[in-house]
Amino acid sequence: MEPSSPTDTAAHGCRTMTRIESQIRDLLELARGKRVALLTNPTGVDGDYRLLADRLAEDPDITVTAFFAPEHGLRGDQQAGAKVLDYVDQRTGVPVFSLHGDRRAPGLDQLADCDALIFDIQDVGARFYTYVWTMTKAMEAAAEAGVPFLVFDRPNPIGLERVEGPPNRMDCGMVGRKWENAPFGVATRHGMTPGELAQLVNEEWLTRRAALSIITIPDHTRGEPFSQTEYPWVSPSPNMPTLDTAAVFPGTCLFEGTNLSEGRGTTRPFELVGAPWIDAFQLVNDMNEQRLPGVRFREAQFRPTFSKHTGELCGGVQLHVTDVDAFRPILTGFMLLERILRLWPRQTETRPFLSRLAGIADLHERILADGAIKLADAWQNDLQAFRALRERHLIYPE
Repeated sequence: MEPSSPTDTAAHGCRTMTRIESQIRDLLELARGKRVALLTNPTGVDGDYRLLADRLAEDPDITVTAFFAPEHGLRGDQQAGAKVLDYVDQRTGVPVFSLHGDRRAPGLDQLADCDALIFDIQDVGARFYTYVWTMTKAMEAAAEAGVPFLVFDRPNPIGLERVEGPPNRMDCGMVGRKWENAPFGVATRHGMTPGELAQLVNEEWLTRRAALSIITIPDHTRGEPFSQTEYPWVSPSPNMPTLDTAAVFPGTCLFEGTNLSEGRGTTRPFELVGAPWIDAFQLVNDMNEQRLPGVRFREAQFRPTFSKHTGELCGGVQLHVTDVDAFRPILTGFMLLERILRLWPRQTETRPFLSRLAGIADLHERILADGAIKLADAWQNDLQAFRALRERHLIYPE
């Protein structure tokens, strides 16, 4: 007997999500009778929040040969940056190969006995979120092995209409790849689903194309908010707990490249930014005077329980998005960084990772020399060129 699905169990009080179940049935039809490997994490769930990895492993007509784990691991128990080691999944008995450590892509030996490699991970819509770059490396490996690559597409939680921020002109590794045959990479807020981004990379930048298939989201449109899709939200990583976090993340993730806390170790990661030397009242007044669209800043005091400034009282701000359609997270993040660098120049330190996150070389010097507004003006030509390139690979209608 096949395992029950959300549709099967609706009579027992479980929530039914017919759109995602329809999409899952498309996946199962393609996978049945095949040996498959699956690149996934805890976000790869069905409408009843059950991992598709478990459904595939229990299907008698499908043979799962391997799982591949990105950053944070297969079942989400690894913190940011932590190496994920190979192991055997206790629930299914299937080997799990890490793609966040010394190995960044599946090996030919791990794909030798598989008929298809499936990708199913919830992205958050920001260039420096690592999962989509793990996806592109897996696509390259699948192309080399001659194995079809299937993307189980999922909605972009910050939307498909807005495209913002500088396309990276330098290769930023797992926070933003750039191919030698391209003048630039992807905008910070790319406004694409994983499937659309896979299609762009495959057709524009890969020297050897993958045999790519995208299992699309039924009846999805570019203007449909994530909250109306009825797709489940599972934290894609330990510090991405809510859709509010995802909304501000494209801007405040920049502070990972500084000695300020970006709110890790609090209940509001990426919504809080601060440090022990920050005068919260001064910073709040300064930022609210900028009248940035769709956001207000509140004075905040917080003590991170881990990560930077553990146990120390930090002064800073909490971002409150008042109009998600008007809010410009990248401009907001650059403005906040500029103000802190100008107000506390001796205490505030930046690291090379800051430039990789921004996709702009020597960002510390550039932002102090030019200011955030002028810097944003400088990337507009690249952004327009990226928009035109992106337009050719969009799947979902307006």
